[in-house]
Amino acid sequence: MSTIEPEIFGLLAASDRDAFLTGLAEGGPVRRGRYVDGTPIWLVTGYDESVAALTDPRFSSDVTKQSKLDVASAAGLPADVAPYLMRTLGAYDPPDHTRLRRLVSREFTARRVESLRPRIQEIADALLDGLPGEFDLIERFAYPLPIQVICELLGVPARDRDTWRTWAADLTAPDLGRIASGARGLVAYMTELVGAKRASGADDLLSALAGVQEGDGDRLADEELIALSISMLIAGHETTVALISQSVRLLLTRPDLLARLRADPDAVPAAVEEFLRVTGPAEIAVMRYTLQPVELGGVSIPAGEPVQVVYAAANRDPRRFARPALLDATRADNAHLGFGHGIHYCLGAALARAETQIALRGLLTRFPDLALAVPPSEISWRPGMARALNALPVRTTPLREGCPI
Repeated sequence: MSTIEPEIFGLLAASDRDAFLTGLAEGGPVRRGRYVDGTPIWLVTGYDESVAALTDPRFSSDVTKQSKLDVASAAGLPADVAPYLMRTLGAYDPPDHTRLRRLVSREFTARRVESLRPRIQEIADALLDGLPGEFDLIERFAYPLPIQVICELLGVPARDRDTWRTWAADLTAPDLGRIASGARGLVAYMTELVGAKRASGADDLLSALAGVQEGDGDRLADEELIALSISMLIAGHETTVALISQSVRLLLTRPDLLARLRADPDAVPAAVEEFLRVTGPAEIAVMRYTLQPVELGGVSIPAGEPVQVVYAAANRDPRRFARPALLDATRADNAHLGFGHGIHYCLGAALARAETQIALRGLLTRFPDLALAVPPSEISWRPGMARALNALPVRTTPLREGCPI
């Protein structure tokens, strides 16, 4: 939702998004910029400077710690529902963040995610079985896979998925009226669902979170659980849809890399990390605010200033990554910021990795002749700050029998 003065408007319409971000990374690690409503902000694009801003306690994630920027209003969120969409885990500082993260981490564990791998594989296989010879990979595979996984994980009824999909899409629309409508729809729906889980839980993550309680009696309040559920539902599918589809786009425009991964599927996890660096769907961080004057990248930032970390530019910082414009699926030292850094590191990172690895392995194994159905120049980005493709038309002749998966 944030912007850079004046170049960010180029990003919104850039025909070559990657070239734009590379140029941004080369323009200096810290500079002045502007938010979408014109409010002056500080822009951080250097890798070391980004890590510092993400870990230094002098930078707050709590929007109430400053008075210069009305984030909710600029984003088109109505006052009655803004708290549910603004007060996510990423918008808290310790000790509140520590408390919430501890409660959530008790249930949303790496072990739980690993236990989902067989089910993710089942869903992926079923989707792959039903694919025709030519199709939009996003609509037929990259979207329904994480949607079904996150809905089953949270306990969202299958009959409701198309409805909240529309609301979620409205949140990133260019029209403020659609944003308000989508926000109100999601909040109302999640309020009702959380109430149902509290009254009669089931074997799902949302029920577990509704019932989680520390030894001292601490638990998630309704507003906290509603806000957390909305953010998990949206991030739990949007991020992975973008990562899968953009990874496939990269593979289908690089025959050598595609051939290498087909020959060695065990190289897929390392390739996914490079895809996260080069085309990670999270391009910007939650806004930070200086609690006191800070020296960052040779620049003095006063107290109370909004500071925007741009992950996608930091991941292209030539001071940190050798030949950053090169897509190197064997890159050994790849501490990218594709899932953030520090205490706000993405809670769903393990799930997104598992889904993307399984999706790519399945496509590579089942479709030996998978190819783009249109010239690469016809593949376009969705307008806005979210890094997402409009569509990814592909064609193939599937292997129906004797499939080794």
